[in-house]
Formats: sequence, C-alpha cells, structure tokens
Amino acid sequence: MDTEKIRKIIHVDMDCFYAAVEMRDNPQLQGLPVAIGSNADRRGVLCTANYEARKYGVRAAMPSSKAQKLCPHLIFIPPNFQKYKQVCNTIRNIFHEYTDIVEPLSLDEAYLDVSDVLIFNNSATLMAKEIKEKILERTKLTASAGVAPNKFLAKIASDWKKPNGLFVITPDMVEDFIINLPVSKINGVGKVTTKKLNALGIRTCGDIQKMPYALLAMHFGKWGQRLYELSFGKDFTKVESERERKSLSVEHTFKEDIDIEMILTQNHFDEIFDEFKSRLEKEEKFSKQESCPRKLFVKLKFFDFKSLSVEQTYDYLRFEIFQDDQQIKSLFQELIKSAQNRRNAPIRLFGLGVRFPTNPQKASSLPQLTLEL
Repeated sequence: MDTEKIRKIIHVDMDCFYAAVEMRDNPQLQGLPVAIGSNADRRGVLCTANYEARKYGVRAAMPSSKAQKLCPHLIFIPPNFQKYKQVCNTIRNIFHEYTDIVEPLSLDEAYLDVSDVLIFNNSATLMAKEIKEKILERTKLTASAGVAPNKFLAKIASDWKKPNGLFVITPDMVEDFIINLPVSKINGVGKVTTKKLNALGIRTCGDIQKMPYALLAMHFGKWGQRLYELSFGKDFTKVESERERKSLSVEHTFKEDIDIEMILTQNHFDEIFDEFKSRLEKEEKFSKQESCPRKLFVKLKFFDFKSLSVEQTYDYLRFEIFQDDQQIKSLFQELIKSAQNRRNAPIRLFGLGVRFPTNPQKASSLPQLTLEL
C-alpha cells in the first residue's frame, strides 16, 4: 500500500500580466491590441501581449517588427518594471496569507504548497478560488490557477482554462488526464524537442509511456528519464520558497551540425537572442539594479558532444544598457568569436545567458573559457 503523502500544489499565473496592468491604469486601452515592448523601429522584442493582440498571432518573445506586420494597429507600451513589481508584491502578500511555501517563477506566476494548510478543511480548490478573488479585489486583475498533486500538473492546469480560469487535477484524474496530453504541453519541451519526439512517433504522454526507457535515454540522455516520469504524471520536485536564481540562459539544438560562423552571419543568433531577452525581462531579479547581470556567457556543444563555455564580467553593465539590444548583442558576438578562436568546429548546440551577482566582490574582467571533455 502506498502511504506517500498526497501533496496539494497551486500554480497561479496572472493573465497577460504586464499588458493587464497597463490596461487597468489606462481604460482607453480596453478592447485594443496592446503589446509590452519596444517599438518596431528599435528592433526590440515583446514581453507580452494582451488577448486582443494574440488574435493576430502576436505573442511574447516575438520581434516587435514582426508583431507590427501581423497587427499594424498594435499599440506598443514600454515596460514599467517598477510598477509591475509593486503589483507583484501585493499578489505575493496574498499568497503568504495561506502558506509560506511559495516559489515565485517570475513576477507573474508562482507555486504554492498548501498540503498542510488547514483552512477550508484543507481544500486546495477552495483556497485557489479565494486567492483569485482576493487578487481581483485588491489589484483589479485576473489570474488563472491550477491545482494538482505536483508542480508539473499544477502548471499545466493553470493554463487549461485561461484567462481567469481554475482547473483541478485530482490524484484519481491523473492517469486518464495525462495519457492524451500532447508532449508540447510538457514544460521544457520546446519546438525542437517536440519535432524530435514526433519523428519517433511520439505525440502524447501515452506514447512516451509505451517507449522503452533505454530508447528514450539514447535519444535524450538524462532528460529521457525526466520525460518518462512526467509522462505518467509524476513529479517529485519540491516547492522551494528560498530558491534564488543564479543564472538565466536559452539554448537551441540544431537539426544538423553547423559552422560557428553561421551563428554570426545568419538568423540563428537573432532568434535565440530574442527569446533570451524576453525571458530576461520577465525575471524578477532583472528589475533590481543591484542584482542586474554583470556577467554574460555563451555555450557551444560540438559535433563530438564536447562543450565549450565562454564568459566575461562587465562591471559597467546596468539595467539601462540592457535596453540597447545592439550593444548587448555585440558583447555576445565577441564571446562567440573568442570561442571560435579556441575551437573552430561544427556545433550542434548554441546557448547564451547571464549570471546574476551572488557576492559583492568584483570578478576578473578577462574572458574565462572552460572546455568540458
């Protein structure tokens, strides 16, 4: 008999948070397509877009120029992270009225572990309902919530009935719910991994369940074990209330090995940079000047699976400098060239990212290279 304690996890995700705040503060924007990000002529990317804009195909991490082509009458609003942080603090205070086990993922979403909360006879569903009501009452904004026995399923549930939704996956629902879940719904499975899974005939979690574990490990390494567990709705990761992000990065694995020079001369770099910039602007630590990244890094994985990382500390970096995409791009491109000078061979993976300050001591300003054999 399985005596393992059943956990009760709530995932709360604000509905197009930044855009919703701006629409709340400027009622004239109601019913109009709104995007948060730089204007198209500044070569920026979007942080988010409201639902009116999404009808035209506009989405987060999309270049502003492309968004404007899809929706010519799109209204661009520069992000105001100080205002968003103030609203976020109000929402976080609501979470802590129920539990101290709160794990923020960004300014607009968080996990709550309410397994031992006694109110409502320990009904996580009623807690989630009341949390949504309090958020609406105190901020005039809507949130979607998911309730499930673990973080993986709770996050999927919060997206199930957006916007302003509440969806519950009880333990006895997991088996039937998960079997037909598309693999693209698994957190961490992006377009590239989805295509790779589809090529193996895998389109749902039920398909993964039927796959020999050894085959998954062969194609996906350690990630194969994680995929196998998630395909059964199993996730043993805890809600970490004290978690501190030390770095943020974006990686892309290519279908075929490419030359490093292609990263610099073709669209690969811009696409990855746009995704990186969108994720960075949603990161809570990024809005704090004292924890603004000072260190940039790039990662290359070669055709023979050897990895090379290059990183450099720039003491002059400030929040305002990160608003200049061209300046940050040029710094990353210099790091790529440093890596190329170290080893010029076909690559299968490229990634870039930042490290957040963890202590006040200044690091060396010289490029640091590591080769993982």
